[in-house]
Amino acid sequence: MKAYGTVFKYGDNVDTDVIIPARYLNSSDPAELATHCMEDIDREFIHKVKKGDIIVAEKNFGCGSSREHAPIALKAAGVGCVIAETFARIFYRNAINIGLPIIECPEASKGIEAGDEVEVDFDSGIIYNRTKGTQFKGQAFPEFMQKIIEAEGLVNYINRQ
Repeated sequence: MKAYGTVFKYGDNVDTDVIIPARYLNSSDPAELATHCMEDIDREFIHKVKKGDIIVAEKNFGCGSSREHAPIALKAAGVGCVIAETFARIFYRNAINIGLPIIECPEASKGIEAGDEVEVDFDSGIIYNRTKGTQFKGQAFPEFMQKIIEAEGLVNYINRQ
């Protein structure tokens, strides 16, 4: 399983209220949430993001409230993967549960810039920056996690069993 896309880069402590502002939580429709994704930190994000693009962030991505809406908004906006130095634990679980691939890799977080073209191989954990010709080793996804992501989330995975 792989992801490939252009990078959007953010810093430390990108919280769930920045990913999807609370004022839009009156909807649970993924498409509606996507239209407001990242707007408080990057007004142009939703106009520039393409299916498969990758977010790279620094420490503690997804901190704040435990709402599922944040990874749902990212996935619905077309984000193919989030790479960060670290993730808030509940965000990490929510992302996997809804089928959004995420990978922790401090070196990639520091060595990848906005606009770089990046490929992620989830089988090996290799993150390849095509723009710079550099490579980083993140945590490979266990087979069961890849199956959850391929099924578009934990509920779909369980229903298929």
